[in-house]
Amino acid sequence: MLPTLLSLALAILAGVSIVVQQVLNANLRTALNSAAWSGFTSYLVGVACMALLALALRDPLPSASVAARIPWWAWSGGLFGAIFIGLAILLVPQLGAATFIALLVTGQMLASVTVDHFGWLGLAQRALDPPRLLGVALLIGGVILIRR
Repeated sequence: MLPTLLSLALAILAGVSIVVQQVLNANLRTALNSAAWSGFTSYLVGVACMALLALALRDPLPSASVAARIPWWAWSGGLFGAIFIGLAILLVPQLGAATFIALLVTGQMLASVTVDHFGWLGLAQRALDPPRLLGVALLIGGVILIRR
């Protein structure tokens, strides 16, 4: 496991990378005159990078028997990634990066507390308590301030 401080820094770096990715994808959309091909290019480069990472880590290719035991819904992550990329390509130029990311984080937080509360998709159940509700309310307040 990574040390806590390093984990926090890497999570922040992941957030920075999302903003940069969305702006680059929006620029590519303009250059290609196509949201679909911009998204496709983003995923193609991402697949190539993940393949290189798997090779560098020397991760073995999962067997067919392992793949067969995975629930059907576990394979749908790419679908939701494509929805995210497609909407970001369309909305970042309209809303601006800050507003888009603020709304994105709000959606993520609302979905996260719901998934945690009900223990959906294999996660441990974590009750939606007053401090979590306050956090969600403060986040929504932040979105309103950023959007002004």
